[in-house]
Amino acid sequence: MTGEKNQLKGQGTRAAILDAAAACFAANGYAETGVAEICEHAGISKGTLYYHFENKEAIFLELVNDQLAELEQALERAARNAVNVPASLLRLSHLLPGLIHSDYTRAGIFLEIWSQANRHQAVRRASLATYQRFEEIFARLIRRGIKEGSLEQVDPGAAARAILAAASGIFMRSLLAPHEEDWGKVAEESMAILINGLKRR
Repeated sequence: MTGEKNQLKGQGTRAAILDAAAACFAANGYAETGVAEICEHAGISKGTLYYHFENKEAIFLELVNDQLAELEQALERAARNAVNVPASLLRLSHLLPGLIHSDYTRAGIFLEIWSQANRHQAVRRASLATYQRFEEIFARLIRRGIKEGSLEQVDPGAAARAILAAASGIFMRSLLAPHEEDWGKVAEESMAILINGLKRR
């Protein structure tokens, strides 16, 4: 029983470190955030932090993987739960408003991921690998749509990249200027235009 309690306590401490780091990275950026600041925010000692994580980069990489994995799971769920392919693609576009209107910390971490991908190979590799899995989710749906006759005969990979490029662009713009537009509406209208272009007539 004591072992289980210690394990739960350890998991709680690890989660507290990740939450504190996410808030610090989002507010000040990765480069400007130090281990001491994360420890202060989490209310722990440096020794405790280093027990759970090798260094600041390891914390950031875990945050990157958690954020991207969560988004990938949401995409997979949305892809599974719709009746036909055009409806599935439109349902996937409905994930964007939720991301756009998410809390400041989460949005800030996405900006930091893009920023640090240019400087850290590990972040770049993790981001690219996940992006490729996103492409495959869309390409798989598009292949299914071609097979069922609801979509035109297009290159599934190229169509998937076009959808992702539009979604990424809208999301990035929304993070830079959150109050400039109703980004949820912009996302849905933009995706509807792309999806209507793919529909078989």
